[in-house]
Amino acid sequence: MAAKKTPPNTKPSLKKAKDAAPDSTQAFATERGEGDELHQRVPEDGPHSAGEAHLTTNQGIRVSDNQNQLKAGARGPVLLEDFVLREKIFHFDHERIPERIVHARGSAAHGFFELYESLADITKADLFQRAGERTEVFTRFSTVAGGAGSVDTPRDVRGFAVKFYTQEGNWDLVGNNIPVFFIQDAIKFPDLVHAVKMEADRGFPQAASAHDTFWDFISLMPESTMLVLTRTPRFNIRRVA
Repeated sequence: MAAKKTPPNTKPSLKKAKDAAPDSTQAFATERGEGDELHQRVPEDGPHSAGEAHLTTNQGIRVSDNQNQLKAGARGPVLLEDFVLREKIFHFDHERIPERIVHARGSAAHGFFELYESLADITKADLFQRAGERTEVFTRFSTVAGGAGSVDTPRDVRGFAVKFYTQEGNWDLVGNNIPVFFIQDAIKFPDLVHAVKMEADRGFPQAASAHDTFWDFISLMPESTMLVLTRTPRFNIRRVA
């Protein structure tokens, strides 16, 4: 089985959760890291011991944990040597079907950004140096979960993307209209999107997360609690997980 995803020269510090597997014959060994993140690993001996029953990379290397990124310390920066993260995001970024990717439905317009007062005292970015200077921009607003044929009026998360065509190159500024995000580690983003998308066997709901697949995902992600509690009242939706 692949080694635990722990940065070099860093000793793993994992404590068993209350619901941890009592022995290696259970389906998963559940532990929590120093940042209280959940680690669910397949034990070397158990129902997943057969090679064909184990999650692997494209090269056949067993994946011990595809829910937590490799970091420099408990809450340090993400390390690019995490090939499991790179491969997972690579596959996700190449999904080009509108019913599969996020922000597939949206509207955009060209315009300009005009600086009224110089910000040279706090930034070196060229577009914030000279008052009165205009920078061409392209702005797009979108729904997050809807496919190509979804409506524009669902009560759900919205996204925006602004491209500034500056003299130093293009600068992309993106975001969502939510105070906190669903997840902490980017390696979980493909799983989040696949969970929030429409039910594959029926094609609905569109541009919304009021279905069991999404709530199954949320129930396994304690870090999503704050987002769900803050977003639901904001959109005036009464939901029960």
